[in-house]
Amino acid sequence: MSPAEPRSDAPATFKIVVPKENARMRVDLFLVKSLPQFSRSRIQQLIRAGFVRVGGLPTRPHQSVRSGEEIEVTEPPLEKIQTAPEAIPLSILYEDEDLIVINKTAGMTVHPGAGQREHTLVNALLHYCSTLSGIAGKERPGIVHRLDKETSGCLVVAKNDVAHRTLSKQFAARTVEKIYLALVAGKMRKETGVIENKIGRHPVHRQRMSVTSPRGRAAKTEYRVVRSSEQASLVECKLHSGRTHQIRVHLHHLGNPVLGDKVYGARFAEGFPRQMLHAWKLGFHHPRTGDWKTFEAPLPDDFDRALAAGGL
Repeated sequence: MSPAEPRSDAPATFKIVVPKENARMRVDLFLVKSLPQFSRSRIQQLIRAGFVRVGGLPTRPHQSVRSGEEIEVTEPPLEKIQTAPEAIPLSILYEDEDLIVINKTAGMTVHPGAGQREHTLVNALLHYCSTLSGIAGKERPGIVHRLDKETSGCLVVAKNDVAHRTLSKQFAARTVEKIYLALVAGKMRKETGVIENKIGRHPVHRQRMSVTSPRGRAAKTEYRVVRSSEQASLVECKLHSGRTHQIRVHLHHLGNPVLGDKVYGARFAEGFPRQMLHAWKLGFHHPRTGDWKTFEAPLPDDFDRALAAGGL
């Protein structure tokens, strides 16, 4: 199937033979490694629903695989999308037959979830575009990655399943270039640096992430101070991993929380309309041509005003 073809509603089946070097791995971890277009949580959902078979038999996420075993993964037909299209304006940075790059506005949730069924990016996309990839499921058509509700900037959306799989592999392999601009409290001690503290769920405050979590996963943020005053610093952050709240957690760990961030820098949040974090640049290989493409989202007005208020 070419990338331009519309997706089929027939189930997709993947068959994988376990190589010798992966023997004794947990089946969910092996499948995440072998099928990077699926998240671990999605793999576990498929296992528990009976859509993963090892040697023809149902399995469990923690079961170990053996060398030479055949694993069959079936992605069931997509459920009918129930999210309603909404005529919400979108800022389009680029569009072709395979993908759309959007400059997401701050305050817009990416996809519907508990407590919010309307006014999301998905609602807007369903109104704007007649074809979107279905790999992410009925609530997240076209969504390859996400940004926090309060974060503005570059976000890529897939129009078909081939583009979605290709882009997902790039995100999983960390070959996508993701550069953010963050306005942080105070003057940073170093002009440049690399933060490599692991990130995991906070052991007490479950809505937060932390560098002290005993189950933290590897995370790497490279940063450079663009300009600074005694009150604030504008920092360019390059992500080499994609952990939840990564930039916010890493900068808070350095003692320079993102201004306006009520979760990780509450005492520096007053006076700002939202967390001052902007997904400035996004680069990846185009799923059809293989050409390297880079996109840049201009700073929104609220960010410019915050810079001026901070003496920058």
